[in-house]
Amino acid sequence: CVEEVCEGVYAFDLFSAEFTAALLAEVDYFYGSKLPAARPNSMNNYGIIVNDIGLEPLIVALQRLVLLPLARALFSASDRGDPATGFDSTHAFVVKYRADEDSHLDVHTDDSDVTFNVCLGRDFEGCGLVFCGMIGAADHRCHRRTYHHRVGACVVHLGARRHGADHITAGERLNLVIWNHGLAWRESDGAMAHQMAYEKEGGPPDPRCVSYTHDRDYGSFKPYTAGIVDFKHRGWCPPKGAEYNGFRADE
Repeated sequence: CVEEVCEGVYAFDLFSAEFTAALLAEVDYFYGSKLPAARPNSMNNYGIIVNDIGLEPLIVALQRLVLLPLARALFSASDRGDPATGFDSTHAFVVKYRADEDSHLDVHTDDSDVTFNVCLGRDFEGCGLVFCGMIGAADHRCHRRTYHHRVGACVVHLGARRHGADHITAGERLNLVIWNHGLAWRESDGAMAHQMAYEKEGGPPDPRCVSYTHDRDYGSFKPYTAGIVDFKHRGWCPPKGAEYNGFRADE
């Protein structure tokens, strides 16, 4: 069955324990080969692109038979259009979290119309998925729920939803993340309006939903620690004119 984690975020069991173990074995075999691996995306340093280990046919079949029908059922058309009207391409990758590597993932939105995120294991503690509001909405930096992943389960949400991953406190977690893209949606007026229009924030953000990568006021809610201090003064969010009353940019 499909569980509604919070508005616009859903979770369901996707992979059996046997299939998850087999997929992890493929990932481990690739790591053991010592072949070079490209970064999976601009925010994760550790992981692999699924096409690089020969699993593109699996992802294409999964997208066609499972992901697209489910996305259509969950994300009905809004007044801005339907981001799940059809998928033309995908970017799939495995990310890895460890305390001595990538220990967390800063709050962000995805370069994806609909994102599917499957937990592959292994034993771990912490690293909850933090979900906030939709990009451009007055409450886009308000906390919705922190979800604790389980092996074989998949979480699905629109790429435009702000989210991140808390610090892992023990063990190692690997996730298969599948970004789905649809050209018809991306070229629509609704998609453009969705990306460009920012409402004025109704109030200060929840500290769980601020981003040191993107936000101009991060330092008002959390300290810039040694590993992230270089991001200070690089933020753009909220855009000028969309700030909440009393907003102060980092000095």
